[in-house]
Amino acid sequence: MSGSNRNHLGIAGLLLVLALTVASCGSPNNGTTSGTATSTPEGAAANAAADPVARGKYLTTIMSCGDCHTPGTLYGAPDFDRTLSGSELGWAGPWGVSYPRNLTPDMETGIGAWSEDDIVKAIQTGYRPDGTQLSPPMPWPNFANLSHDDAIAIAKYLKSLPPVHHKVPDKLAPGVKPKVTPVVIPAPPAWDAPKKAAS
Repeated sequence: MSGSNRNHLGIAGLLLVLALTVASCGSPNNGTTSGTATSTPEGAAANAAADPVARGKYLTTIMSCGDCHTPGTLYGAPDFDRTLSGSELGWAGPWGVSYPRNLTPDMETGIGAWSEDDIVKAIQTGYRPDGTQLSPPMPWPNFANLSHDDAIAIAKYLKSLPPVHHKVPDKLAPGVKPKVTPVVIPAPPAWDAPKKAAS
């Protein structure tokens, strides 16, 4: 086959792929399920712009909150019936062992008693309503850069979740052995050690 014929076949194949792509984009569902626009990234973004709860869901998803706070996620099998209800897989480090908390609005074991402003404050300052600091590895210093509208959207989404009654284990002091082997973060090497505050 000559180079010219190969080029014509390559162009014909490309045109066929392009035609099929255009045809699928023109279908009634635009590639979504049940005729909704939320199954595409564009549809999700449009929904999130119009609805703070949808935006909060979008933000908690791309911020990977579920990686730690939804049971089973770090094992490759997230249980979405218990979304953000906390995990019993602890994180061990120089601070002891901490556990991803229940973020659902359960009044006893979750954050049901927290106001939206309490949630925003925790996200942006790292402090709970009782004044205690969120434990590592919670990356609240990153979240401090969220806009107020985004932080409120996250709070509204968390308040909209079905309450799940689940008490996660309490934080353990350094040296206390947990019942289940945690994810271990070693003591920091010199380069990563936190700076000591000037006295």
